[in-house]
Amino acid sequence: MIPEFGQFALILALCLALVQAIFPLLGIYSKQVTWAQLAKPAVLGQFTFVLIAYACLTYAFYSNDFSVVYVAENSNTHLPWIYRIAAVWGAHEGSLLLWVTMLGFWSAAVACLSKELSIELRAAILGILGWLSVGFLLFLLTTSNPFQRYLPTSPLEGIDLNPLLQDPGLATHPPMLYMGYVGFAVIFAFAMAALLTGRLDAAWARWARPWAIAAWCFLTLGITLGSWWAYRVLGWGGWWFWDPVENASLLPWLTGTALIHTLIVTEKRGQLKSWTVLLAICAFSLSLLGTFLVRSGVLVSVHAFAEDPTRGKFLLEFLALVIAGALLLYAIRAPKLSSKGYFALLSRETFLLLNNIFLIIAMSTVLLGTLYPLILDALGLGKISVGPPYFNTVFIPLMIPLLFAMGVGPLCFWHKMAGKQLWQRLLLPLSLVVILGLFLLLINSWQIPLMVVVGITLASWVIFATGQAVWLQARQRGGIQFLSQRQWGMVLAHLGMAICTIGITITTHYKIERDVQMQIGDTTIIGAYSVKFLGLNDLRGPNYTGVSGVFRMAQAGHAGTFLTPEKRIYTSEQTATTVAAIDGGVFRDLYLALGEPLPNNAWSVRIYYKPFVRWIWFGGLFMLAGGLLAIGASKKQKAFSAIVAAESALNSAKGG
Repeated sequence: MIPEFGQFALILALCLALVQAIFPLLGIYSKQVTWAQLAKPAVLGQFTFVLIAYACLTYAFYSNDFSVVYVAENSNTHLPWIYRIAAVWGAHEGSLLLWVTMLGFWSAAVACLSKELSIELRAAILGILGWLSVGFLLFLLTTSNPFQRYLPTSPLEGIDLNPLLQDPGLATHPPMLYMGYVGFAVIFAFAMAALLTGRLDAAWARWARPWAIAAWCFLTLGITLGSWWAYRVLGWGGWWFWDPVENASLLPWLTGTALIHTLIVTEKRGQLKSWTVLLAICAFSLSLLGTFLVRSGVLVSVHAFAEDPTRGKFLLEFLALVIAGALLLYAIRAPKLSSKGYFALLSRETFLLLNNIFLIIAMSTVLLGTLYPLILDALGLGKISVGPPYFNTVFIPLMIPLLFAMGVGPLCFWHKMAGKQLWQRLLLPLSLVVILGLFLLLINSWQIPLMVVVGITLASWVIFATGQAVWLQARQRGGIQFLSQRQWGMVLAHLGMAICTIGITITTHYKIERDVQMQIGDTTIIGAYSVKFLGLNDLRGPNYTGVSGVFRMAQAGHAGTFLTPEKRIYTSEQTATTVAAIDGGVFRDLYLALGEPLPNNAWSVRIYYKPFVRWIWFGGLFMLAGGLLAIGASKKQKAFSAIVAAESALNSAKGG
């Protein structure tokens, strides 16, 4: 009965989504305020019923209700309860229900936290979000129903959750990623509402920017957690494989980063309005594209779900409808959003625009490499594989000018500045970077590769230039304590990018990887460490058996560290997985994975030495912290603006 209740809740949610989509927009054009005011109760009602449906599916998993097809295919009685909860979004139908739940959450947040917006603009935003909800709810109910039952009989035991997903990372990575994906629906709705109402000004940018940053923060966290999960669970010791599904999350992140910077220009200077709207459309369109790639069955990946062509066709049609409709409206309305004024070549606006250009070119190269094999296959022109060599060749060079512009931008004035002034501000950080670069090049005994010199000097350039910007701002304001929260957000985000660059550069060029055959008692050397195979222990978990290796890794003169990698066999389908053992540190990781058994009681063993690899994820967390600070600053600024507006209105009334 509970699954039927969840199904009924989804149907009611669809009905309310139709109300949310139709009446507020009709109210705007017919000047019926009452109709426009229906948006908020419709949003809250829809979110409530979607939440009920989600709770019903969660209960079905928790109670092992194998009469539900989706539960039986992705769980069993031996699965630990935490993974039964996480299994709700572990495959296609549940992940789509999670998407719809997230969309309801974001819509409810906009309805409750945008009281300062005009009724017209708020109704338009919620109406657009309503149409998106209608599309995804129809998708759920027609092609991806998570409550479908086995009739007339049901299995006594379920299959299992994908063993690769039976990890704590599954409980955090997908929800954060979906929150980022769906969060861009809000900024998309803001852009569409601006085109519909003709209002796109500094106030619009000020209200839209926190939502864009919030979506970007969730996506940043989701990508960081996903990279960490792949590093820990897949057993290959890498943090990014340029997998098409990984790329699907990177595409909206790059576009969202560009969007945040253009929103600053629109808010501060009233410039780049049309470009800002186009980026908002692109960011959400790429989120939908990621959904299509992962859930249409066109990709074969550990991350991908669904193999039903009907689902892929529905998603492709919905994607085409949303993008075509948005671009058509943009083509009609964008000419009316022309920006007034100008900015000089040497100005902060120019370098923010350069930042945008490099980000969008980088995004385009990743998009081309991701879609090109799919397009060729669809046209019957053969199958090709586009892998890391392509992406590294075209993507990394674009990061060089991007990092340079990232350092120069904060040191520029708005509107214009003299070349002499800019040179005076750049002189100290440039001098430090040149000295560092020359020092690295002259140390021949270290045999430092050129790309390491370039990566470290560029990262150092961002750090030195950011420090110079902080020092200049602090001197101007009378002390570092007077720097705004938004400025500190920028500092942390830029430092995070620099830290991530250092981690990528060093771990890529100085990692040591060894695949060896070892018997119990054997010792092998990797870098400055010796690795001794001490023995094997039997392993028995709630739904798996296997063996656990015992290894001791030590440097000369040190006691060493014991690592216990596992080889698990999941009992349901006899699926084998590898659980790596990692001795982590700030400056290096020792990574060990147990492979397959070999003749003569030997085992294949994979051993990695990964210097600075954790700096990649530290950088992601720094960027996340910077975004959170910027959101808080935007809220304070909006509150201050509202107070100023209220005081101005009160003074005008008194004067009258």
